[in-house]
Amino acid sequence: MAQLQVEFELEAPELEYVEALLQARGCCALTYKGDDETPLLEPGVGEHPLWGRIKLSALFDQNQSESEIRRAVEACLGRNLQDWCWEILEDKTWEREWLEHFQPMCFGSRLWIVPSGYEVDIPATGLAIRLDPGLAFGSGTHETTALCLEWLDGEDLTGACGIDYGAGSGVLAVAAAKLGARECLAVDNDPQAVRASIANAKRNGVCAAVPCYEAGREPAYCADFLLANILSSTLISLSDQLLASVRAGGRIALAGILEHQQHQVMDAFGQEVVWDQPRSRGDWVLLSGTRVEAPSST
Repeated sequence: MAQLQVEFELEAPELEYVEALLQARGCCALTYKGDDETPLLEPGVGEHPLWGRIKLSALFDQNQSESEIRRAVEACLGRNLQDWCWEILEDKTWEREWLEHFQPMCFGSRLWIVPSGYEVDIPATGLAIRLDPGLAFGSGTHETTALCLEWLDGEDLTGACGIDYGAGSGVLAVAAAKLGARECLAVDNDPQAVRASIANAKRNGVCAAVPCYEAGREPAYCADFLLANILSSTLISLSDQLLASVRAGGRIALAGILEHQQHQVMDAFGQEVVWDQPRSRGDWVLLSGTRVEAPSST
């Protein structure tokens, strides 16, 4: 079915109010781009984009009135939008755009993300994860997700139990299960993300190994490994909780961290992690290490 797409820019503090307005008017999908035109594919738990200015793209049923939507947004913002643009997207446009931008991708030496409609010859040791990109969910295209997938590929997860905190699409939990983990909890505070994780675990035949929970409803857990691909501010605020969920000797990987933020995140986790050499892609850093016993206070 054809859809109406509208695009415009706004300031980050305005996003929450405009999102609520658009959703109330029947918006069926929202995507974001920053100043560098990079799409936001994996927002952190409870987080919005980091950019000061955001280009917002919203989809509606084609029968919606573009002019009425514009008037409502401008009234909400209290100003006219000079950069407002809109178009009708036909079904064939969606298909062509999707096939153009999402191709099978390899991470590390074994992991392959393979979208629908593709068959790819992978090595005998390769592991295919069937995943279609969805609104604001990880597909592997963002640097932070790619870093996490590569880290997972380098770990021995055979029989291990883990947590993917801020799971989004559940791609990391599914990858962990494919790599031999006995179980990997997928945890996210967005119910839509939880549903996506459940669907992707089912699609990849790892439902039993990837239980999915809304944040705050997951069971108490002592994991062998933890992945948290969320923004640095959330990593810092949740550092005690995340540490408490990993056993001594367990492995930790933290992503969603800009290069200049890595020392703040490391400081928040104190002396309870022995850090590996940081990994980086573009401006993003992955911090990994081994959980140790908390130092004695005496």
